[in-house]
Amino acid sequence: MATIWVFSFLLLGAVVLAVAVGGWLVLKRPLALLAWGTRRSLAASGLKKITVPTPVGPQTAFVGGLGPLLVLIHGAGDHAGTWAATAKDLVKDHTLLIPDLAGHGESAPLAGPIEAAQVCAGLEAVIASQAQGRPATLVGNSLGAWMAMVLARRNPEAVARVIAVNGGPLLGSNTSVRLLPASRQEARETMAQLRDTTSRVIPDHVLDDLVRTAKTGPLARFAATGLSMGAWVLTEEQLRELSQPVRLVWGVSDQLMPLDYAQRMLAVLPDARLLPVERCGHVPQMEAPARFRAVLREALAD
Repeated sequence: MATIWVFSFLLLGAVVLAVAVGGWLVLKRPLALLAWGTRRSLAASGLKKITVPTPVGPQTAFVGGLGPLLVLIHGAGDHAGTWAATAKDLVKDHTLLIPDLAGHGESAPLAGPIEAAQVCAGLEAVIASQAQGRPATLVGNSLGAWMAMVLARRNPEAVARVIAVNGGPLLGSNTSVRLLPASRQEARETMAQLRDTTSRVIPDHVLDDLVRTAKTGPLARFAATGLSMGAWVLTEEQLRELSQPVRLVWGVSDQLMPLDYAQRMLAVLPDARLLPVERCGHVPQMEAPARFRAVLREALAD
């Protein structure tokens, strides 16, 4: 009887501790909790986490499925989990490759500045390790779209087409958007510029976590190398040379990379089409996943 009582007491204590830790994470580290959940979702969709040795250190990626190779590339400050709601649909008829870009998620470097050259080199190595000679379709959001177009120009035989989601390699984004907010109010203003006005309100404790992570997170580490990014920017004349089809899937409420940015690329790309995603902003795969999946399917079938 005493043994049963002790066991019950220990079990109760474990439950209380778990609830307390879970509550602390929800309130104090909601972004870490979200990352954990979305990355678990990738595994639940049948994707396997792999580590690929590269010139910039080991890179983490999720891979799985059958069919044409489709690479989903996240934006600065994000990680592979941003594609969780997209992967569960596409894994049915594609081989998915979803990397953590260099310095993001679990990919090296885990500390210090993140150079665009490292992001590009890591991504090239990860794709080459899985492509096995097959040309890939690259779907990139924000920085991911920038890198996708750079890779398409550097390795035209390895890239079948590009789907750019609220991003690209041209200069001209809205620099008034504070991507590294220093206060809750600044974070609220930033989110208002990155999302549609009808989207769900972001709670204060999440805004506070955005401010906390802005100081030392991968976005800040990438922004610290701004002076060297110019070498990776493409001109409109260089975009004219892209031989691959490019589809511009665009959250129309985005004020960081507004619709006229997409139209500038549309005017010079040899084979391009603009597919708007209504009522969402800069990261449509997270803000409006169902509407984004429908437009992405249209882009893939085009």
